[in-house]
Order: sequence, then C-alpha cells, then structure tokens
Amino acid sequence: MNDPSEPTQSPQASSAAPAAGPSAPPAPPPARQETPGAVRRRASLAGAAVCVLLIIAIVLGSRLLTDFDSALLPYAVATVFLAFGITYRYTVWISSPGARRLFRQGWRSFFSAANFRRAPTALPRMIATYLGFQKFLGARSHARWAAHQLIFWGCVLAALITFPLTWGWFTFTSPTGSGPGYDMRIWGFKVLGFDALSFFGWVMFHGLDLAAVLVIAGASYFMWRRMKDRGAITGQRFAYDLIPLIALLVISVTGLLLTFSSIFLHGGGYEFLAILHMVSVVFTLIHLPFGKFFHIVQRPAAVGMQLFKYTARQDEQIFTCRRCGDPIDTTPYVENLQGTMRDLKLDFDEWAQYCPRCKRVLRGNAYLTHVKKGFK
Repeated sequence: MNDPSEPTQSPQASSAAPAAGPSAPPAPPPARQETPGAVRRRASLAGAAVCVLLIIAIVLGSRLLTDFDSALLPYAVATVFLAFGITYRYTVWISSPGARRLFRQGWRSFFSAANFRRAPTALPRMIATYLGFQKFLGARSHARWAAHQLIFWGCVLAALITFPLTWGWFTFTSPTGSGPGYDMRIWGFKVLGFDALSFFGWVMFHGLDLAAVLVIAGASYFMWRRMKDRGAITGQRFAYDLIPLIALLVISVTGLLLTFSSIFLHGGGYEFLAILHMVSVVFTLIHLPFGKFFHIVQRPAAVGMQLFKYTARQDEQIFTCRRCGDPIDTTPYVENLQGTMRDLKLDFDEWAQYCPRCKRVLRGNAYLTHVKKGFK
C-alpha cells in the first residue's frame, strides 16, 4: 500500500510502478491487435452475409415475392443497404479493444445460468428501464427524457409497421374486394380480421400517422433546444446533430401530408409528396449506420454491461481505492478496464485502482515533487 503522505509518480511516468502490490498475479499480455485492413475485410464479409440472409428472408417471407409490392422496391433496397451498413460498422466497433471486452463480458453475463438463478428478473428489468424507458436520461432533464421517449417509441412503431410491409411480410386483404372488412396476414397466414370503419381499423391504417406525430413532437423539442440552448449551440455540428433531426421531421411531415392529400385533397400533389417521402426515408436509412443514430444500435450492448456490473455487485465484488479505501466500482469492471488499457498499451493501468479524488491528490504531489522543485 502506498503511504498517503508519500509522493508518487504522475500517470505519464508511472510505467515502472507495480500494478497491484506484491501479492497480485502477473498481468496477462495485451491482446494481439488486428490491422485496419483485416478489420475492414471481416466487416465487409459480415455485412455481405447479413445482406444475403435478409434478401433470402424477404423472398421467403413474401412467399416468393407473391406478396411483395414493387412500388416499395426502393424502400426494400434501402433496408438491405441499412443491414450492410449496420453490420459493417458494428463489426468495426466491437473490433476495438475496449468495445470487444465489454461486448464479450455482456454476452457472458447474458448467457450465465448462475446469474439467471441469482437474479432472474435483472435482465428484463434492465431492458425495460435502461433500454425501453431510458431512465438514465431523466437525471439530465425531464424534458429531454420525454422528447427522447417520443422519438424512440415513434421510431419503434414506424419500424414495426414499415419494415414488414416493405418486405412483403405484412399484407392487408379484403375478402369482398371492397371492404370494409379486412384480414391482416403475416407470411400469408391470417392473424386477425377487423372492420376498417371501426376505431381499431382506423388505428391499424393510421399507425404511421400516429408515429409521425410522436416523432414530430420529440424532434421539434430538440430542434428548439439546439437553436436556443448555449451549451448545445457551442458543441453542435450541422451534419452530425442537425441533419438527423431534419431528416426525421421531413419523413414525418411528408408522411402526414400524404394522408392529408388522400383525404382532403382527393390525391392532389400525392405523387410529388410520395417521391419526397421516399427520398427522405431512403436517405435516412442509408445514413443511419454512419451518423448519430448509430447509438440506437449500440445501446442494447450497454444493457449487457449493466448486467455484468449488477451481478458483480450482487456478489459484493466491490473494488476499493488503494489509497483511501472508498469503493470505486465492481472488481470485475476495474479488472476489465485495466485489461483494456493494457491492450491499448497505456502504461499506467494501475491508476485504475485509485478513486478520482486520490488521483488528483497523487498527481498534485507528483507535480510538487518532480516538477516544481526544479524551479527552486
């Protein structure tokens, strides 16, 4: 143990310091790093494989394209590009040492029978609170949390409707050919029948309009915030922060205008609106894996990490600061962080064993001892 009054080295000059005391086992060697070219090749192969699987699923799910609507072909092509982009970037992301370690630990905790026996409700509770209702955002601002929820559930509803319809998995058919009775079929099998003139029927045919209203409300708040909030204005970038919000608004507004045109304008301007809507949707789907919305794909991986930390706390595996003894985090999490730092060849991984306050104190002592004394 270090003496609190004894000066120590700064993180930049501490590579020679012992990692965890005399009784600690030797640190494992850092993981072998893949070359960027090898990572890109593997990501491209993974993306191509997912695209092939999606195309096969579209063909089989639409009953050999019998239920596939050719008018929706641009949307279907965009989803194939979306699948490639998400798979490509996700593969590249988890190839980095930090993400790879967290990814493996998350899946290990997810498939652990011991974790399930000890805390069977932990994973469903985390999915609901961390992924679904995103309660961690409420600590920042209740208004931002509400806006996130509006966008999240609006996009989820739109995706659940749009993707199956685009792929030909969902069909709505009328036994009489003219309504008002309709059958909803999935992969050709009848799921339920409903009256198009009933409230349920109205909701079924206007689900995308309801999703558009939710998204417009949430995206409008964030647009207003980025125009008024000084903190948001200072750090925002047009392509990264504003383009995604503009795309969501254009998709939602043009979608509502399509309904408005068909009901109140007898189809006036429908073709132009349909093309504008299609272009905005295709652009957003292709842009999604390489822009700000990629965090939607990354977020589920964070649930596994939360489960990893939660199960360690249940076992009371708490790592305490080497200097003051205050708890820092779970022991497996600190060890995972140190392993990542070794993989990145950061030669001060032992500093993960100190709490933030002690790090500042030790850095100050090192500065007084090794830097400022040169001015005396």
